[in-house]
Amino acid sequence: MSFEFELMATDPHSQARAGRLHTPHGIIETPVFAPVGTQATVKALRPADLVALGASLILSNTYHLYLRPGDERIRDLGGLHQFMAWPGPILTDSGGFQVFSLSATRKVDADGVTFQSHIDGSYHRFTPEKSIAIQENLGSDIVMAFDECPPPTDYDYVKQSLVRTHAWAERCRVAHTRPGQALFGIVQGGIFRDLREASAQFLLGLDFPGYAIGGLAVGESKAQMHAVLEWLHPVLPAGKPRYLMGVGAAEDLVNGVLRGVDIFDCVLPTRLARHGSAMITGGRLNLRNARFATDPAPITAGCACYTCTHFSRAYLNHLIKAKEILGHILLTTHNVHFLLTLMRQMRQAILAGELPALAGAFLAHYEGGA
Repeated sequence: MSFEFELMATDPHSQARAGRLHTPHGIIETPVFAPVGTQATVKALRPADLVALGASLILSNTYHLYLRPGDERIRDLGGLHQFMAWPGPILTDSGGFQVFSLSATRKVDADGVTFQSHIDGSYHRFTPEKSIAIQENLGSDIVMAFDECPPPTDYDYVKQSLVRTHAWAERCRVAHTRPGQALFGIVQGGIFRDLREASAQFLLGLDFPGYAIGGLAVGESKAQMHAVLEWLHPVLPAGKPRYLMGVGAAEDLVNGVLRGVDIFDCVLPTRLARHGSAMITGGRLNLRNARFATDPAPITAGCACYTCTHFSRAYLNHLIKAKEILGHILLTTHNVHFLLTLMRQMRQAILAGELPALAGAFLAHYEGGA
C-alpha cells in the first residue's frame, strides 16, 4: 500500500482537521498521538497492550537503535516491525535531536555531525545519508529528514542553522530510495516568523509527502509555540499531514489540534508513570502523595482503562512506594489510555462539528498539575 493522506473534515471555528493516513502497515486516523518506543519498546507496555489501548502509531528512535543493538542487526532480523513484534505503523525520527541533546561533545559542520555516544563515549558520525540509511534498515513507515535543532531564541544562530538543515533536507531527499516509506521534511526556524515561513517554503519546494514541525517544546513559552503553529497553518499544504515533534502534554495536544496539527509524539505519559504521576482531565495526580494512601477511588471515576476499572489510588500509592514494577505498568496503561482517548474524542468532535465545545471545556478544567 502506498502512502496517502485523506483530509476528511475541517473545523469551521478553528484550524483543526480530521484525516486518514494510509501506510503499508495500516491506517492511522488523525489527529493521532504516538506513544514513544525509543529503544524498540514503549516502556512498561507489551505490543499487545498497545493494540488493546487502540494505539495506531508508535515512534522509535534512530540514534538509540543505531547505537544499540544496531540498525544492521535489526535489518538482518527482519526489520523493526518484526524485531519488536509491532504490527502497526512506525515512525522513526532522524536522530538529529538526540545528537544535539545527549552527546557530551559534538562537532557540527556542513556535511554532518560528529558526536560521542552517551552509552560508552565512543565517537560516531551522522550525515543526512547515514541517517536515511539507518532508517531504511529499520524499515519504518514514516522517516524523518536529518536536521539541526537549534536554540529557539538565538536569531542569528537559527538563521545560520537553517542553511544546514535545508541542505541536509535536499540530501535526504536524494538519499531516500526505499519504497513503502514516507520521508517527512522538518520545518525549523525557532520562534521567528520570517525564518519559520522561509523554512516551510523551502521544504515545500522539495515536495515531501508530509511535514514535521521541529524545534518546539524546547524552552519557548506556550504562547510562542502557538504562534509558530498559527504562522505555519496557511503555509503548509492542506493535503499533507503535519507532525508536531515531541509534544505530549494534554493541553498541548488540544491546542495543537486547534492549530492544525495531525500527529503528535512524546515520552511524557510513560515518563510521568515512572515518577508516580497519573494524567487526568484537570491536570495530573502525584500518587506518591500520602493523601492517596487510604483513597479507595480509582485514578478517574468513569475511566474505562484496565487500571481504573480494577485498582484504587491507595493500591497504586502502595506499589509506587514499594517500587513495584506493576505500579509503572498500571500508571503507564492509564496515561497512554488517557491521551489516546482524548485524541479519539477530538477527532470525533471535529467530524461532528463540536470541537470548540470539547476543547473549551477541557482547557477550562486543566490546571497542569496536582
